[in-house]
Amino acid sequence: MSKLSWTTFAAPSKFERLASALMPWLWALCLIMSAAGLYQGFIVAPTDFQQGQSYRIIFIHVPAAWMSMVLYMAMALWAAVGWAFKVRLASMLARAIAPTGALFTFIALWTGAFWGKPTWGAWWVWDARLTSELILLFLYLGYMALTEAIDDPRRSDAAGALIALVGAINVPIIYFSVRWWNTLHQGASISMTAAPKMASTMLTAMLLMTIAFWAYAFAVVFTRTRAIVLERERETQWVQALVNGPAGPTGPKE
Repeated sequence: MSKLSWTTFAAPSKFERLASALMPWLWALCLIMSAAGLYQGFIVAPTDFQQGQSYRIIFIHVPAAWMSMVLYMAMALWAAVGWAFKVRLASMLARAIAPTGALFTFIALWTGAFWGKPTWGAWWVWDARLTSELILLFLYLGYMALTEAIDDPRRSDAAGALIALVGAINVPIIYFSVRWWNTLHQGASISMTAAPKMASTMLTAMLLMTIAFWAYAFAVVFTRTRAIVLERERETQWVQALVNGPAGPTGPKE
């Protein structure tokens, strides 16, 4: 058996096998955590004494907002690695992350509007946090539009890496906007340096939904990466063997 290292699965053929094996477990984890999180958040968690029932949107809104920022940083990281070190799987991962990051950004904005109407009296305000989150959505869309507009994969990956790295500046602006400016948006509900500002049942529901969103993100990104890998590597022997089977015309060689 060959020795495993952090570069073992950088080979597209090995990544494809790893992703295939993990997929059922990721979807199962996503479904279980989603069911547990929604039950905890919408049934078990108590009604907020100030915001009533409307606060429950945070069990979707907050994890989605976290994922929108984390996925952008992951996309920028993989895009930079692919660009700087010519690791083709890294560039494929970056492209696979973008649509999922855009989806979570849209969910964060959409659920934020549903929370803002009963709480602030408006669907939307040009608040620092909301505006920078909207810019994040445009960055995701811009990255996807740019990479899809260029036919040559290497040029496409390089152009995408550039816009991803420039746009990464926006992520800390989103996170610290509630500290840097006098903003309407409330501060962080959970901090690494302070005790949680919510009841344990609420915190449990939020963490369960966060795990569910992570599992969903991994499952979808892995699925999309596999599709990109198979498309870009379709002329290689290992993809031909995968398509035709061990007894196919090209044999099982990698």
